[in-house]
Amino acid sequence: MERMKRLFLLWVICAGGASTLSGAQVLYDIRDFGAKADGQTLCTPALQAAVDKCAAAGGGTVYLPPGRFLSGTIYLKTGVTLHLDGGCTLLGSTNLNDYPPTVPAFRSYTDNYTDKSLIYGEKLERIAITGRGVLDGQGAAFKGPYKVRPYMIRFVECRDVAVEGVTIRNSPMWVQHYLACDDVRLSGLTVKSHVNANNDGIDIDSCRRVTITGCNVDSGDDAIVLKSCSARPCQDVVVSGCVLRSTCNALKMGTESNGGFQNVVLTGCAIHDTRLAGVALEIVDGGAMDRIVVSDLTMTGVGAPIFLRLGNRARPFQEGMAAPGLGSMKNITISNIEAAGANPTGCAIAGLPEARIENVTLSNIRLSFAGGGTAEQASRTIPEEVQKYPEYGMFGKLPAYGLYCRHVDGLTLANIQLQLAGADQRHAVVFDDVRNATVDRLNAAWSSGAASSLRLTDVHDALIRDCRPAPGMDVFLKVQGAKTEGVTLMGNDLRGVKQAVAAGEGVPRTAVAQMANRTE
Repeated sequence: MERMKRLFLLWVICAGGASTLSGAQVLYDIRDFGAKADGQTLCTPALQAAVDKCAAAGGGTVYLPPGRFLSGTIYLKTGVTLHLDGGCTLLGSTNLNDYPPTVPAFRSYTDNYTDKSLIYGEKLERIAITGRGVLDGQGAAFKGPYKVRPYMIRFVECRDVAVEGVTIRNSPMWVQHYLACDDVRLSGLTVKSHVNANNDGIDIDSCRRVTITGCNVDSGDDAIVLKSCSARPCQDVVVSGCVLRSTCNALKMGTESNGGFQNVVLTGCAIHDTRLAGVALEIVDGGAMDRIVVSDLTMTGVGAPIFLRLGNRARPFQEGMAAPGLGSMKNITISNIEAAGANPTGCAIAGLPEARIENVTLSNIRLSFAGGGTAEQASRTIPEEVQKYPEYGMFGKLPAYGLYCRHVDGLTLANIQLQLAGADQRHAVVFDDVRNATVDRLNAAWSSGAASSLRLTDVHDALIRDCRPAPGMDVFLKVQGAKTEGVTLMGNDLRGVKQAVAAGEGVPRTAVAQMANRTE
């Protein structure tokens, strides 16, 4: 038993765990509790005994040495750190009976997803998973719906949570779920999980004060996703310095949005080979999205770099509850984005006639699209799709190869460059039912014979300035709709354009004013 309680100093020389420990700590080696490093012996009782003993002594570190250890559900306790040494692999059992159903007291829509986890904690404090070891869920062994596929890590209503350094792979379900937790720190994680459905890399749900830094996530579902599957908002979150790849979205908020999202920063990330959106911001189940900053991202090989959707799927966070009311989305800043290899669909910023997205600024952004759009797509009517599940392709090929913005109040585009890899007959930018807009320094590729660079339909109060359309362009700005008014073109270089403005039938004669534009 002396090995069970050994003092160790200078923990900083070991890989991982340094930020969660200070001074001398008590180390509980799982081998002292009967764990076998053969990858075949079920070690759940040994692991749980070590955790329980550590917690009973007031906390410390449960040590997993090099080797392969097989386990079912481990229930973490307050004050306990699980440290996986380099060369250690904690294997999730492939027997579902080794994962007892556990329903948290905190109710949310995720009650419908799964009640099983490899590592579980509820209402705990000062907990951590650290080291250079591996958590392997062996997720390919689990077939079927949600309830037969465990999470890897699930913490509910916990405080002071750290997960650092470890590699997490092959999850049967979501890789890690943090629900209604406060003060969460995730750093230096490597996530690789494509062996089953719903393999979200990191799910932050109804949490407060969260930092995610320096993680490398390659996932079969959304890479890093913020949710509010309860009435509790997800707020005060920073995601920075991550490398992301996903067969769905890279950085996402939603779809579950009941509690909303507030004070969120997504910055300094590299996104590659992502099938859907690079950044997807979604409110469709009620809730308020407010004060969101997205900046300094590079992307290559994404479906669409940017997607914003305010819809009304109106799914309650608990079955039997009344549907939530319309949500809101406002005060969003997106800047310093470089994206190449986007597909032909285009980027949508789409609210509803009765629920506009408010105060959106896009600045210092360069996006490159595949092209291939047709004149028919440039003029197609886009359905509202009020209740449809939100994804960047939900509207089909957009009338704009670049930015399609509808039902927005307060929209600024500043220093936007839109590029094409191939010819495209659509508009570069379309505003439909947009109020209080500014377009400043738009530089958009144009193909011979294509539609106008900008199209405004029923737009109220828009300032377009300091733009330099591509030489040879037939029409720079097309305006449509009897409600269009207060459009001003000022200080643009229109020398290479055959026609500056074309007005559709029913547009008021005074809808567009031009001043100080250079035409010669």
